Amino acid sequence: MAKVNTAMAGCAPSSGAYGIAIVANDKIADWLLPFLESYVATNAATPLHIIPYDDNISLTRRAAEIYGAHIVTEDSRELDALATRLYPLYPKHRRRLRKFLSLALPLDEVLYVDVDTILFADMSVMFGKLERGRVDFIMASTSDDYVYNRNRRKYDFLRNARLFNDGFFVTSREILSLHDFYDVIEQDEAIFHSVRKRGMLFAQPLSNFVTHRRALKIATISECVAGASDESFYKAKGVTFDAEGPIDGWGQRIMFAHWAGAVGLPGRRGLLGWRGRRAFDEAWQDYAQRAASRMKAAKA
Repeated sequence: MAKVNTAMAGCAPSSGAYGIAIVANDKIADWLLPFLESYVATNAATPLHIIPYDDNISLTRRAAEIYGAHIVTEDSRELDALATRLYPLYPKHRRRLRKFLSLALPLDEVLYVDVDTILFADMSVMFGKLERGRVDFIMASTSDDYVYNRNRRKYDFLRNARLFNDGFFVTSREILSLHDFYDVIEQDEAIFHSVRKRGMLFAQPLSNFVTHRRALKIATISECVAGASDESFYKAKGVTFDAEGPIDGWGQRIMFAHWAGAVGLPGRRGLLGWRGRRAFDEAWQDYAQRAASRMKAAKA
């Protein structure tokens, strides 16, 4: 079991409202429960907000009670209408835009992370790093192939833009708001559709487009937190572990692992060890087992 990174812990700003947000429902409970277990182990002091993907949240609601998380009740109708407008042919997937409800929470800063993730460190070190016009938006990893198509070259504001995976970000609703999304699409919907990458991509091209259209200054985790790594991909190579958790090949502390694009749950222990021998699978399985035990005990 990875422990909280105590070298980085205890560094949250002394004032302001900060929180972590995820999107979940019962269909992805197998991902949600290990995430929640990792959250309790490393970030229990930071409020966690669960945005419902849909109304299928009976188990999710029970897990939120057990783990001390808050179910988000902010009105999603306007955001859902935007999703319908942009993706009329994909009703089963357009709710992925609900991650942007994180920007409507009553928080000064929010850290959003996809639920197919486990946390290894105290993420409160991410807060208090924003500075309007210099650091408006913090990302973990780039995503050069999953945001725009070649048409981006036609637009100056996109040509050299820093592309990011929106499975993790830190920002403030005072810097990037839901109304920015509505306004940008109202003004530039045609441009958005001409440049967005297809292939079952929904939220990520939009978050990039709005951020770039608003000319926000994007920074990486390592540029904002000394000793922190930008690595989070579940297929990462050269990862080692010490008593505090994983370290990348350059000796920087890995804050979380994200199974972005994974088609199945992390490998299970078998006769030949951990299937695929991926760096974070054992830690994920450990959290999954602990979560199962916690849920069973709470039900008893």
